Amino acid sequence: MSFEKPIIAPNLTMVQKYIEDGKHGLLFPVGNVNMLTKAASLAILNGRLSPLAHEIALAGRLHAKNVMARDVIVGYAAILENVLQFPSESALPHSASDIPETVMREWQWQLFTDPFESKLESPHQNFSKKNVVFQVEELWKSRRHIAEFVPNISKGGDETISLHDWAEEKTNEMDEAIERREADELEERNDQPQGTWEDVYRNVKRVERTRGELHERDDGEMERTGQPLSIYEPYYGPGAWPFLHHAALYRGIGLATRGRRAEADDVDGPAQLPLLGDSYYRDVLCEYGAYFAIANKVDRIHKNSWIGFQSWRAGGRKVCLSTVSEKELIDAVSKGKHGNAVYFWARMDKDVRHGSSKRSALQQEDFWSFCDATNAGNCRVVFSDAFKRMYNLPASWKALPPMPVDGDSWSVLHSWAMPTSSFLELVMFARMFVDSLDAQHYEEHHDNGTCCLSLSKMEGQHCYCRVLELLVNVWAYHSARRMIYVNPVTGVMQEQHMLEHRRGHMWAKWFDFSLLKAMDEDLAEEVDYEHPANRWLWPSTGEIFWQGIYEREQNHHHRQKILKKRRSREKLERMRGRYRQKSLGKFVKPSPPKDADNGSVKTEDSEA
Repeated sequence: MSFEKPIIAPNLTMVQKYIEDGKHGLLFPVGNVNMLTKAASLAILNGRLSPLAHEIALAGRLHAKNVMARDVIVGYAAILENVLQFPSESALPHSASDIPETVMREWQWQLFTDPFESKLESPHQNFSKKNVVFQVEELWKSRRHIAEFVPNISKGGDETISLHDWAEEKTNEMDEAIERREADELEERNDQPQGTWEDVYRNVKRVERTRGELHERDDGEMERTGQPLSIYEPYYGPGAWPFLHHAALYRGIGLATRGRRAEADDVDGPAQLPLLGDSYYRDVLCEYGAYFAIANKVDRIHKNSWIGFQSWRAGGRKVCLSTVSEKELIDAVSKGKHGNAVYFWARMDKDVRHGSSKRSALQQEDFWSFCDATNAGNCRVVFSDAFKRMYNLPASWKALPPMPVDGDSWSVLHSWAMPTSSFLELVMFARMFVDSLDAQHYEEHHDNGTCCLSLSKMEGQHCYCRVLELLVNVWAYHSARRMIYVNPVTGVMQEQHMLEHRRGHMWAKWFDFSLLKAMDEDLAEEVDYEHPANRWLWPSTGEIFWQGIYEREQNHHHRQKILKKRRSREKLERMRGRYRQKSLGKFVKPSPPKDADNGSVKTEDSEA
């Protein structure tokens, strides 16, 4: 086809991908000799190629070059994805596979090679005005020619900044910052009043005693305390700051040890959950690291009846809540219009990662197909294996919860809101699911660097993220939560997957709260008594608590109370039963003795 020859080929799937019948070539059904003969008769006329064959050959030659352009661009993009390394705090670029097919078809070979091919065909023609590349090239050549032959112009006159200049400038800025900090510290020391060590020690003790009393809350925290809903926005570093909100309804949570916003009341994720200090788990868990951090001793951070999350990527894709939709959501939450529901405002069918928003209603991609498409085609297998390991099910068990295709949509981009009690149930389920998922893929991913849920090394850095992004839908559907879609622009609400239509499809017993709580307590009891030495993710994802701890403490206090009462009773019995000496009566002072001779009373004066 590249040599401008007419193509006659069978209509195989691979052939139809590149050749359109009647336009780039002639196709015939496999094994059909009559259709092959008919196609050959159309291409050959009177022993020569027919005009139709010439037209098809010319169109095929141009189409072959366009296909080569698309393959070359996608190939170079794949090479860059495997070569370039990005830090975990930076926003990752999209993969080349995310480019829609319609855009790829518009790439034409002549857009890249026409100036060069025409230059070869007519070398004496001036092409400096035809393409900007040649204009820049000629300008560069002229500058080099002037610098070589004019002695007054030095080579150092070029204002191009090299890497060495950048490094030197950065070093100078760091030195100046250190000098300013040292000068400020020295000035602060000189301004402080001098005193004895006893005064310093006394002041320090006073500050430590009043530290809890001096805790002041900013205006944002005061406003959040008075409202029913608080939405948290997880982020990694400064690259996500432009997509975060500053209103009182929102609060950021930094997942990295550095890169939190200055003068903002953001939650320190690694301080709340030490597991986020490990860069490996911070990258593979993504937003679920923020879920576990907030749920760990939630009363210290979150004091609202409703809780929500919104990924900074939602801001980048312009699916954030508008002012109108925020008011509608708060009003629905305050009045309890939909009860114990899950509100979300980023739809799966509007997601641009696979062009599903361009599909018609009849061609709508179902939940598990979307999950497979975002996880290298292995979502069903990985989810089923993790589910069976979590519930200790046999290998032959069909452990893939049904997610029906009923024309409604699902939540993506971690953009939802639900009651705080429901959020804690979700975290209870997610902690066990993530532990099961990590137990199966840790060695393969952490030790060998391969992730079956990604197609590139860059995606493999965030191995579990795309599966966990859809986990809230599975939990909400099968735990009988109402799912309400909120239009992020207008605030109009529409219920998805009606509860009455779920009967016979839900796996309610596997998502029952009593079962999940019993499983959670069993794991906590195992940690408390056995203290396993092997690597185990579940104890590091949150606070370990089970009913046995509370019962054990209650029994201990009860025994102490009984022992105290028994000792008091024994003491009273001893006090009552001890011997008491009877009183001898009233003491009477004896009279002084009388003198036997004269019967007078003998006194000290008379003796003297």
